[in-house]
Amino acid sequence: MPNLRIETRTEGPVRVLELSGDLDLAGTGVLDQALADVESGRPATLVIDLRGVGFMDSSGLRSVIMAAQRAEEDARRFALVPGKKQVMRVFEITRMEERLEFVDDPSSLARSR
Repeated sequence: MPNLRIETRTEGPVRVLELSGDLDLAGTGVLDQALADVESGRPATLVIDLRGVGFMDSSGLRSVIMAAQRAEEDARRFALVPGKKQVMRVFEITRMEERLEFVDDPSSLARSR
């Protein structure tokens, strides 16, 4: 049973998926479905907010990376709001924090357009 909840909101041209709970193998299906729903609307910018995520494993990282790749292929901007230290450790170990865009506030992207 997934322990992941997702709230979706729009801030101008930016669609934000605000995650809370665990982004693990059980939760990736929930995230992947939410991403598919949002991506079908072809937003100019997509942000995943990780501040409410308590745990993330490699399957959660894979879902994030795949979403970033789809955004790049579709010429859309993709960013993440950093999560807790233990969540960010997954990005650090894999050096993905160097390849993905992180922002402190999704609304800053709406203003920068």
